[in-house]
Amino acid sequence: MTTTAPYGSWRSPITAARLTEKNVRLSEPRIDGGNSYWLEARPEEGGRNALVELNAKGEHRDLLPAPHSVRTRANEYGGGSYTVYAGHVYCVLDADQRVYRLEAGSATPEPVTPEGAYRYADLHLDYRRHRLLCVREDHTVNGVEERAEIVAIDLLEPGNVEVLVSGADFYSNPRISPDGRHMSWLCWHHPQMPWDGTECHLARLDSHGAIFDSAVIAGGPDESIFQPQWSPDGQLYFVSDRSGWWNLYRWNGTGSDALCPMDAEFATPQWVFGMSTYGFLDFHNLLCTYTRNGRWHLARLSLSNGELTPLAENLTDVSGIHCGPGRGLLLGASPKQSATLWRYTDGDTKLKALAHASAKPLPEAYLSLPEAVSFATQDGEQAHGHFYPPHNPDYRAPKDSLPPLLVVCHGGPTGATESSLNPKIQFWTSRGFAVLDVNYRGSTGYGRPYRDRLKGNWGVTDVIDVCSGARHLAKAARAHPDQLAIRGSSAGGYTVLAALTFTDVFKAGASLYGIGDLETLARDTHKFESRYLDSLIGPYPTEQATYRARSPIHAIEQLRCPVIVLQGLQDKVVPPSQAEAVVDALTAKGIANAYVTFAEEGHGFRQADSIQRAMEAELSFYGQIFGFTPADPLEPVAITRPEAH
Repeated sequence: MTTTAPYGSWRSPITAARLTEKNVRLSEPRIDGGNSYWLEARPEEGGRNALVELNAKGEHRDLLPAPHSVRTRANEYGGGSYTVYAGHVYCVLDADQRVYRLEAGSATPEPVTPEGAYRYADLHLDYRRHRLLCVREDHTVNGVEERAEIVAIDLLEPGNVEVLVSGADFYSNPRISPDGRHMSWLCWHHPQMPWDGTECHLARLDSHGAIFDSAVIAGGPDESIFQPQWSPDGQLYFVSDRSGWWNLYRWNGTGSDALCPMDAEFATPQWVFGMSTYGFLDFHNLLCTYTRNGRWHLARLSLSNGELTPLAENLTDVSGIHCGPGRGLLLGASPKQSATLWRYTDGDTKLKALAHASAKPLPEAYLSLPEAVSFATQDGEQAHGHFYPPHNPDYRAPKDSLPPLLVVCHGGPTGATESSLNPKIQFWTSRGFAVLDVNYRGSTGYGRPYRDRLKGNWGVTDVIDVCSGARHLAKAARAHPDQLAIRGSSAGGYTVLAALTFTDVFKAGASLYGIGDLETLARDTHKFESRYLDSLIGPYPTEQATYRARSPIHAIEQLRCPVIVLQGLQDKVVPPSQAEAVVDALTAKGIANAYVTFAEEGHGFRQADSIQRAMEAELSFYGQIFGFTPADPLEPVAITRPEAH
């Protein structure tokens, strides 16, 4: 039996509490001998990153007790926060950002770096010289942009840290060759982002580990290099987008050979340290992932003939590959299954699941499956996305009615949305919303020209694409033309505010820690993104007029529909002042709005209570604006309805 009820009012077992209940975020898988390791970000523990070990006997344990959290804040976004060798763990603890050593069998970490205003990331062991290589951010000089360096931490004399490489604005991927005689790394310079242009350096090391004969072997201002890595037999591999696609290459001593040239991406934007899309199973084969037309694939690649052998065809989102002899770990998800840590073993036809992001899977009967869509844009090009129709087996909508549409803008904006299971999308579709998750021009996964379409056009091209997608679905009678809403976080929040301000397509919007004033962002953000807008908009302050013209805060009188703004008060990437300025301007102009703050949250909500409250507040907001009553017993969000001036 099904109940007839308006879209949006359907009762769903996928509640806001279900989004965080026994849910974790898995990251940074590592292999050491017969043991596997990974991080679990646990909302129910205040967002702490627990370091988990699965030993060869199949026994799980947390290596560090609460409240210890393994997390680096280098580049603000972190990543590459630990490494393991022969049972010894080296990790960065969130509390003080120092590097600690955890001996096998011990639960008491010992510091190996001195106290001070430093941040460490991308840890890599140089075991022959008893030292730990990593990227260090030096924050010791107030009022001066922090300095990035590659350093060596002496493990025999804790506290002794030697600078190996400096001078560039950013570094990543310091790696030692298997024979200990060479070292490779990446660097890039303002105003480049790592997906714009990086340099891959190769140097020789003397017996003490000092660098000489350093040379740039790949990359430059217009070529992005990703994940340089040494094979077991001492050859250097990397991913380059020199062909217009991120493909795999091998350094031959004088140049680079493409391993498997194809119109696909074997890399993804390097937003955090330690990202990995391939690893070596032995001298002759590697495990890799690539994306094509918005879908990730897992494969085994022969290094002798470039033959790709597909694996685990059900997975549509793959990341975090880390390999040891004959086996590998990876994070993989599908449209029906959330992120899972999988183990691949040579010779096995199936992957083995080691850990799940959700200990309580969503009921499959309530899942809306994605449809890959492409649509014409208003300026004569094409954009892509994934469409999710409303779906709940317990309900049907009244005859001849259409669902509200929620257009989702991914963050970045250099990033992409995936087709794997997203519980937050299912929260909406199981209540009767249609969802369009847009890979607007500027997104990754479709080649460098598509990615570069946003250069100089942020706030223009992305806005055209989300509007074009909404109109496309409304015209196809798959969404109610008068109930089109848009939501996004961070950079996606900017697209939301820009679309609401500069177009009249949408009737409501939700901005989660979004950007309202581009000038403020250019002047007041962290080092990693401090020159990001140079390519997306133009150099500041030279292009100040363009910044002001594209900032919703300066044209708020054009915004005519209600907005809900959700903001963490500890946000250093997009400070609360941005949200407050948007809310104040909306109120001053007489536009209905809701403002929900989270005192202990930064850029992105990590705590269970915050995530639940944010989802329920947004649902309450849409219900009040579109005139339906949510079935959930939730606390209504307070909407400010000032008199229009």
